[in-house]
Amino acid sequence: MKTSFISSLAMSQTLRYQVMRMQAELAQRTKESNTATVADVGIALGGHAGRNLSMHRDIERLGGLIDSNALAANRLKATQDTMTKIGDLGQSLLASLTASNSGVDQIAIARAEAERVLKTMTGLLNTNLNGEYLFSGINTDVKPVGDFFDPASPAKTAFDAAFFAKFGFAQTDPAAAGISAADMDDFLTNYAEPQFLGAGWQTNWSSASDQKITTRIALNETAETSVTANEPGLRKLAMAAASLSDLLNGQLGDAARGVLYERALTLVGEAVADIANAQAKAGIAENRIEDASTRTSSQIDLFKSLIKDTEGVDPYEAVTRVNELVAQLDASYALTARLQQLSLLNYLR
Repeated sequence: MKTSFISSLAMSQTLRYQVMRMQAELAQRTKESNTATVADVGIALGGHAGRNLSMHRDIERLGGLIDSNALAANRLKATQDTMTKIGDLGQSLLASLTASNSGVDQIAIARAEAERVLKTMTGLLNTNLNGEYLFSGINTDVKPVGDFFDPASPAKTAFDAAFFAKFGFAQTDPAAAGISAADMDDFLTNYAEPQFLGAGWQTNWSSASDQKITTRIALNETAETSVTANEPGLRKLAMAAASLSDLLNGQLGDAARGVLYERALTLVGEAVADIANAQAKAGIAENRIEDASTRTSSQIDLFKSLIKDTEGVDPYEAVTRVNELVAQLDASYALTARLQQLSLLNYLR
């Protein structure tokens, strides 16, 4: 018969290895109890871990869409507010023209109102949000509209040149009183209009791009999320305000002034309608963004639910296991301390 012995060192080493194992498990269980998910997805899911990784990636991408949608929605809201103010300017100018055209002698008032409208409209079109101009299209770092009343303004220079080319004298020349209705109509149609509704607008007035900002609002959907200063309604309002403020500064006769008022009334009426139409399109884009964000949030919730079903752990079970491991570790520490106190010298005294 053969006997064997167990040394205190062997027992101590065995306990030490167990303590190390329990400490590692305690770290994992503590993480699980805090996060309510498995500590190591690869071990827990095996070959299905790639599917969950793909869903995590989709959640990040969809979250980015929601963030960009929020920025686009803010831009559209600011644009809508500005367009409303410009539309109000058009209504104000329309009321002033109606009073002037009814026979009331309000030439100075109509001119002052037109100048106010043009200056205010220019300031509004140059509105920026977060360092980007709202009405510049994709040229967000470029101021869209210059100041017509600036002596160095190419728009004012071009307008003066067109008037001189037609009549041979300046707007403030006393000869302006002799301009006929037909001549004024020809000037507005063939000389002034191309500067606002034709190529002259982007040559002398606007630095904005015709191309609007296009935002991806969903994985398979995009929307135009800006309005540019090149919208027809804005051009028409600018033409009416600029023509009135400039030409009424001279000594136009009743016939020429009547043609000017009539053309301005038509332009402002069309401008107000066109601005409302542009606002409606922007409103449709706002609704599309809101709907897209709602759908995207639902997708994110679905992915999170699927991930939770596969990676989630019972928090109560995780806490219970943590408490058990802590108790076992305390017992192991106590037993290890007792073993370390065992020594043959204690029995040879």
